[in-house]
Amino acid sequence: MKQVEVSIMGHGYILGCPEGGEALLAQAVASVDKEMTHIRDSGKVKARERIAVLAALNLAYQLAESLARQPAAPAVAAVNGAGRAELDLAGLLRRVDAALGDDGQLL
Repeated sequence: MKQVEVSIMGHGYILGCPEGGEALLAQAVASVDKEMTHIRDSGKVKARERIAVLAALNLAYQLAESLARQPAAPAVAAVNGAGRAELDLAGLLRRVDAALGDDGQLL
């Protein structure tokens, strides 16, 4: 794990980053910094902790909204309440059973 120094709203942080993940981490940091700066600059919220929580909620909502718009592979991926894709094993087994037809079922 590599150590990377980043800046969010003018404050420095040392973050762990897997090898080869620097570009994705840089994108994530830029998104968080942009969102937190936008909230701070709106003037309605001053406490850094509240700004961070609101930014996290906004980014999580955007991710969930983006996942909801993407068509998932039928019976393989489902979006849970937290907006994360999860493997639908029961649906996958049904698809395999249907493909096997009369040759037998897995379970």
